[in-house]
Amino acid sequence: MNLLHSNFVQIDTTQKIVRDTVQLDSTKEIRRYLFRAARVIYNTVNSEKNYLQLNQGAKQGIKDNMAVLSSDGSVVGVVVNVSSNFSQVMSLLHVQQKVNISQKKGGDFGTLSWDGKDPGLLNLRGIPKTAEVHQGDTVLTSTYSFNFPPGYMVGTVAEITKDKSSNFYILKIKPGANFYNLQQVFVVENLQYAEQKQLDKDTKNKIDDPKHNLK
Repeated sequence: MNLLHSNFVQIDTTQKIVRDTVQLDSTKEIRRYLFRAARVIYNTVNSEKNYLQLNQGAKQGIKDNMAVLSSDGSVVGVVVNVSSNFSQVMSLLHVQQKVNISQKKGGDFGTLSWDGKDPGLLNLRGIPKTAEVHQGDTVLTSTYSFNFPPGYMVGTVAEITKDKSSNFYILKIKPGANFYNLQQVFVVENLQYAEQKQLDKDTKNKIDDPKHNLK
């Protein structure tokens, strides 16, 4: 997983390169995503707020907000708490979890959530009715996420409903991960997460500052 080309970003070789602690390979690409293997030691699926516990924690480099994928690369959830040797993951089967996704065909973006009812079906909103959607279509993690690397399996379209009150579909998604039998997972670190979040925070503070005046 760590050798996949998609986990690197290409450096602009016309600019001066300043090395830091981020890994750099011989092709002049900076590693963006780092995968760590972990074992699931606790998992629930029958609550409205489901969690997993992993056998890796702060001592093994695990931090809050890291993405978690199943052993076959399907989305499982996000790390929300860490102790020295263990970590707690908010599952996709959690009513407070929201993940930005995109269609594999067409590339339209939407937001995935769960209503706390059927563990075998997630809700996808935000896909416009102008998009071509069919049962069985694949949805993937999008580029609009600070946590998840893009292009990884989220699930497939199981049901299609047109929302009469809006210009969007309401889609039911069958998750790619088998939440009833999760044993091995990958915890994925975005090595540029802190920089992206800080820029996002600073931008909002700058624009929301009443002393700031756009010209």
